[in-house]
Amino acid sequence: MIRMRVCPFCEIIAGRAEASVVYDDDTVVAILDLNPATVGHVLVIPRVHVAGLADADDAVGAAIWRTARRVSVALRASGLRCDGVRLSLADGEAAGQDVFHLHLHVVPRYPGDGVVVTADWKKRSRELLDQDAALIREALT
Repeated sequence: MIRMRVCPFCEIIAGRAEASVVYDDDTVVAILDLNPATVGHVLVIPRVHVAGLADADDAVGAAIWRTARRVSVALRASGLRCDGVRLSLADGEAAGQDVFHLHLHVVPRYPGDGVVVTADWKKRSRELLDQDAALIREALT
């Protein structure tokens, strides 16, 4: 993955690049995605440049989530086709992040929209799940 020298989201926030803004406040900006999965696909972006989740403080995280919730409500009321909403956040290159400025996708969904989310879902035993949970709990302390 090629890392950009100039962050396109910082350029938008600074007013040096164009965007179709649907919401902004002191903490976040919500814009329409230039390459949307569906019509009305919104990106919620913190004003402060943080590359990923670990770099964001709780206030920024809360503002992103609060804005995504408000945008999802607005999408359903907007007259755009929206029977459901999918929230997606890629944190890191391995997760598919391609712009290294934290952002949350708010994607309107409807039957037959062509958006496909696939994985090789496998059931895990309770014993393995409990072992995994213990490792995560330990890392949280």
